Amino acid sequence: MYNVNDKIVYPMHGAGTVTAIEDLDLFDDGEKKYYKLHIVSENMEILIPVDKADEVGIRPIVTPEIVDEMIQSLHGKMGKMNKNWSKRYQNNMEILKSGDIFEVADVVKNLTLLNRKKGLSTGEKKMMTSARGFLVSELVLVLDITKEEATDMINNAIGIIDEEEED
Repeated sequence: MYNVNDKIVYPMHGAGTVTAIEDLDLFDDGEKKYYKLHIVSENMEILIPVDKADEVGIRPIVTPEIVDEMIQSLHGKMGKMNKNWSKRYQNNMEILKSGDIFEVADVVKNLTLLNRKKGLSTGEKKMMTSARGFLVSELVLVLDITKEEATDMINNAIGIIDEEEED
């Protein structure tokens, strides 16, 4: 069980801080305990049933050492991906649901590089943005940095230069 002020990750949404643990009767099925989680990247509150936390993949944030390894994993070439965009989308969605920081980083890197190479569908662009936000939120909490600094770390590791810097 997590406690108030614990920093945790909710797959598909990102990292946040447990702001409260409340007993609530939300769906007329009796009172249950809920984590109230403030998600950093989206600046929103989410309620997660305590008894479903493991099932939905809630995990503690990683260490700074793991972040360093993840940033290193962003260097290099695009990994193998399905050429069929709908199958690629399904595969990537399953990865994002896992909440594994290294696998999400691979999705971000691959979609970013593919976007630069030949463009992405609207759905994949949204997925790339969401996955990037997931990584940013965890970096913000682990390294105690701003969203902008976290975004720059990811972009620099992938090799993206800010358009404004090129002028």
